[in-house]
Amino acid sequence: MRKNKCLEQNGDSAFRHFALLRAHGFFANLVAMKTWLETAKRWAKGIKRDVLALWIAARDPRTPFSAKFVAGAVAAYALSPIDLIPDFIPVIGYLDDLLIVPLGILFAVRLVPPSLMVEFRNEALRRTDRPAGYGGLVAVVLLWIAAS
Repeated sequence: MRKNKCLEQNGDSAFRHFALLRAHGFFANLVAMKTWLETAKRWAKGIKRDVLALWIAARDPRTPFSAKFVAGAVAAYALSPIDLIPDFIPVIGYLDDLLIVPLGILFAVRLVPPSLMVEFRNEALRRTDRPAGYGGLVAVVLLWIAAS
């Protein structure tokens, strides 16, 4: 039976490799990365919730006109497939998604009165928690089949 080359070079066993990884902080970095990833996921869910809340705010008569305009524009831009800068352009293609949308959301949220924003966020959470319908999926698949 042939030994692994890495084990032959270092001599001992897999225990030695584990000890080296532990000494270099490899496992601590994995834990930190997992924590960072969970934070990023929570942030992304919050952004998604706020975009829907802004869409609701733009359609509510209690929202001031300036907030309606900005909220509607930001929500429409965030939900639309069209970007100011196409994503295939290196680096700056994703710049609008990473800067324009979050800054627009922050600005729009500040324009909406806080008591209304709490209500709109709760409504957005309620809408995202309900089960999704498959009617639209069936319609698109039938259109694809009919077109081919």
